[in-house]
Amino acid sequence: MLQQRHAPSKGCPATPLLCFIAIAALAHAQSGADRIVTNVSAELVASSADHGAAPPKLRVAERVSPGDVLLYTVEVRNAGQYAAESPVVVQPIPAHMLYVADSAVGPGADVVYSIDGGLTFDKPENLKAAGAAVRASAADYTHIRWHLRNRLKPGSIAYVRFRAQVK
Repeated sequence: MLQQRHAPSKGCPATPLLCFIAIAALAHAQSGADRIVTNVSAELVASSADHGAAPPKLRVAERVSPGDVLLYTVEVRNAGQYAAESPVVVQPIPAHMLYVADSAVGPGADVVYSIDGGLTFDKPENLKAAGAAVRASAADYTHIRWHLRNRLKPGSIAYVRFRAQVK
């Protein structure tokens, strides 16, 4: 089983788009026999200028502004010779972005979240803000982890997704 580990982000280049590029580079990981490779892309779902407009279409996220919503797609590919049994994929939420509640999806995947830079993960109802009895909000999430319940055959690809809003 592969579990990507990322250092907690301590900041990001000047713009969220540059931040996305930095996160995408971090997310590209490979592992021994399973050789799971991930690749991240982002598309603009809703622009802050789209309020009241027709339903938005996905567009390349070339420039983003506060309030814009991006759809992140993580391609999970088994580039190895053997099936990967129940692979685990961890994706940091880019700096300068806020996770959109209940937006992480993946077919046949269990999704959990981290509020401590990817050190621990749990279901939303079990995440408590630091030193408080108050439940953490989606804005507190730093990482998302998908546990794919199904085997990923050699050469196969699975996709997991989430949305995040530019702060």
